Amino acid sequence: MKAFIFLADGFEELEAIAPIDIFRRAQIEVTTVSIQSRKTVRGSHGIEVNADSLFSETDFTNSDILYLPGGKLGTENLNAHEGLKQLIQKQAKNNKVLAAICAAPSILGKMGLLNGKEAVCYPGFEDELQGAILLKNKIVKSGLIHTAKGAGVSVQFALKLVEELKGKETANQIADSICI
Repeated sequence: MKAFIFLADGFEELEAIAPIDIFRRAQIEVTTVSIQSRKTVRGSHGIEVNADSLFSETDFTNSDILYLPGGKLGTENLNAHEGLKQLIQKQAKNNKVLAAICAAPSILGKMGLLNGKEAVCYPGFEDELQGAILLKNKIVKSGLIHTAKGAGVSVQFALKLVEELKGKETANQIADSICI
């Protein structure tokens, strides 16, 4: 299993770090990818993270999941990256898992990928989920698109994604190991 987590200046740290940790515990190969011109990416609360690779240097072949953390500025920066949006389109076309949390589901909405799909986002971004059926849940799965409300559900969201990719037993084992 291969997961790619995209980092842009202004990303919400908890929404990126929690899934990195949970995915690695599940033995999912995780690559953090900077869409900036440098590997060091600064989060919305000033925490700097060194990404594993730059977008331009990454081989996305055989990706099982593309994960977009939120944060207002981080989401704006991700949305401005044409290469990332092309990759998201290809992932959707190939019937592979897409995940977005907080403000990041707005990227999928603007791309038309949420038309007729149930979704959720951080309060105030609902108008950007074009064509989506908006729910009040904290985590929503609609086909192969997974969305979540915000930082407070980062661990639960990552566990749901592990359940999708590796099964309920693996997700439960990890949840038990971290005292959820």
